[in-house]
Amino acid sequence: MTPITIIGGGLAGCEAAFQILKRGGSVRLIDMKPGRKSPAHESDGLAELVCSNSLRSDDPTSAVGLLKREMAALDSLFIEAARATAVPAGRALAVNRDDFSQYITERIKNHPQVEVIEQEVLEIPPETDAPVILATGPLTSEPLAESLAAFTGRDRLAFYDAIAPIVYKDSLNFDIVYSKSRWEDGPGDYLNCPMNEEEYLRFITELASAEYMPLKDFEKAKYFEGCLPVEIIRSRGDDTLRFGPMKPVGLEKPDGSSAYAVVQLRKETKAGTTYNMVGFQTKLTYPEQKRVFRLIPGMENVEFARLGSIHRNTFIVAPELLRPTLQFQQRADLLLAGQLSGVEGYVESAAMGLLAGINAARLAAGIAPTVPPQHTAFGALIHHLTESEAKHFQPSNVNFGLFPDWKKKIRKKFRGEERAKLSAAAMETWLAEM
Repeated sequence: MTPITIIGGGLAGCEAAFQILKRGGSVRLIDMKPGRKSPAHESDGLAELVCSNSLRSDDPTSAVGLLKREMAALDSLFIEAARATAVPAGRALAVNRDDFSQYITERIKNHPQVEVIEQEVLEIPPETDAPVILATGPLTSEPLAESLAAFTGRDRLAFYDAIAPIVYKDSLNFDIVYSKSRWEDGPGDYLNCPMNEEEYLRFITELASAEYMPLKDFEKAKYFEGCLPVEIIRSRGDDTLRFGPMKPVGLEKPDGSSAYAVVQLRKETKAGTTYNMVGFQTKLTYPEQKRVFRLIPGMENVEFARLGSIHRNTFIVAPELLRPTLQFQQRADLLLAGQLSGVEGYVESAAMGLLAGINAARLAAGIAPTVPPQHTAFGALIHHLTESEAKHFQPSNVNFGLFPDWKKKIRKKFRGEERAKLSAAAMETWLAEM
């Protein structure tokens, strides 16, 4: 059988390779290290963790904890390595970074059915009789990114995340928050958080003094004027926000009065369980985002499905390009894995590598690719990649806002447990089918 080619030896590429090997396939893994490294990489090993050593919550009733449990059920190398190299981190799963990379490097490089080729790939390979998985990560080299742009269309490839926070609708205070679209009569598609002058001045004062994450050396972003960080807009003057993303014009309150400034929230999912803070992409630290944004009237006790960020990250506009199997719509032999696909985070990247590896192995064996059930964390991520609104698509971590809406009312404190039960049942069926 012709080897399956995987381009990229990060978390997604190594997980994909492992899943193919488990199913009796062989792999050509091409990685540009050690001859060339991205600005974020330092070691020569595979599966290098370039930022935090934390893999986030290990609680199976959290979204990311649930995803870990599903990956373990599918015999994930990523999860195996994390358990073997774990360090104390309370309720989170954290690893010794070097040991983790070494563990995966040895498992992959020492396998008899793997050929590791250390060279840079400059363009997407032509079609062959075996699948190809592209898993080069958020810092894909410029020549390959150019090739990907030519293949997908330049308007469907992005190079910087400009991510605004996403909040859970049921954590908003609807004694204050109201529905209205600008210039339209009656309720509209947006939720609105009004501020008076005193509230606005307090908000921008705290925003100006809040701590933010500086750009890394390789992230010298030239911000687009259309998606400036909210703290940059504020730095240009006291009124810039209320004449920009917080403009109150056309958003009169239900009693007919006008607000001094308004924060708008746009529906993030079709079910309307989560909302995006319009124009609030930010480099504030996570704790500061929670502190400052909870000063917004109606968001005093808000819960975040995702916090905001701006950083270097190559990704495609997946809803226009990917099938739920991670195959490209325009080329069935080419699969995409990792952050390039439009997910965020170590665990999510490896999970997409796992699914790409399963489907590449199935395609090579002449078996139809598989799609994860909707009630799994895998299914939630695939739904995000393929069913999101393309115009506003941004990468996302796994969160419960991506899951199907509840058909019956579930008390908040029991929702994680109920998600875990639904996932377990769906996983059992899916594993039996595979």
